[in-house]
Parts: sequence; structure tokens; C-alpha cells
Amino acid sequence: MEILLGLIAGAAIGIGVHLHIGARSTRGAVLAPMIGTVSAGAAWTALTWAGLGAATVWPWLAAVLVPLAVTYPVVIMLARTRAAHDANERARLGLG
Repeated sequence: MEILLGLIAGAAIGIGVHLHIGARSTRGAVLAPMIGTVSAGAAWTALTWAGLGAATVWPWLAAVLVPLAVTYPVVIMLARTRAAHDANERARLGLG
């Protein structure tokens, strides 16, 4: 049941990343929170399978640090890729 708190923490971090990084028009509002949620859940699950339960600090720490380490670079990379693709498509269509 504690994994739910880890998932909520990952989603909240994803929302913060979405709001912090510019170019919000290049991605959906759910993308960054979903990346944060999935990464927090994966980290929590991996640590649980490794024998580190919710009674230790490691799953809780991973539920905060892993989404930060994963979501920021992924969202930045996706925003840059989308901006470059849109610029190439505008040039190809001659829209200036």
C-alpha cells in the first residue's frame, strides 16, 4: 500500500517538472507526471524485490530522486526534439 505514496510523489514531481521547464506547448500536460509516476513505481518495485521494504528509507528516497533524475532529462529532450521537428516541418511546407 505504501507504493501508492511513492507513485503520488513521482506524479507530483512530474507536475513540478512540467511547470518548471518551458516549451509546455510541445508536450501534453500528462506526459511529465506519467514519466515521474512510472519511474518512481519502477524504482520502488525494484527496491522491494531486492528486499528493501517500506520500513527502510531507500524506497522513499528513490521515489523522490529517481523521478527527478529521469523526468528532467527526458522532458527536456522531448521538448527539443519536438521543437526541431516542428521547425523542419515548417521549413518543408514553406510556412516560414
